[in-house]
Amino acid sequence: QVQLVESGGGLVQAGGSLRLSCAASGRTFSSYTMGWFRQAPGKEREFVALCTWSGGTTSYANSVKGRFTISRDNAKNTVYLQMNSLKPEDTAIYYCASSNKLYASILAHDYDYWGQGTQVTVSS
Repeated sequence: QVQLVESGGGLVQAGGSLRLSCAASGRTFSSYTMGWFRQAPGKEREFVALCTWSGGTTSYANSVKGRFTISRDNAKNTVYLQMNSLKPEDTAIYYCASSNKLYASILAHDYDYWGQGTQVTVSS
């Protein structure tokens, strides 16, 4: 089992920044990829960004590329999502997820463990 706890969400004006954190505990050594997903009201959950614990591979959704940066601190078992130049359309609940698959995936169903989510609201 892997436990994931997100923090750092909040209300910010358009153009502002937030940094989300995801602290992992439990059997984290079995985790290969950490991902961030988001879900806006009335919409499906969508991929935002991912990184692997060991190889440093990262990937981003086109909608956030150049504005968001995913990073990790292996010593703290924590993954971060730095979000800059936020837009109202970034408003969503952001979820951290962990995958044991031996490949980096942008598909939600490939992820085994999920956090409870943190709300990000961007006002115009």
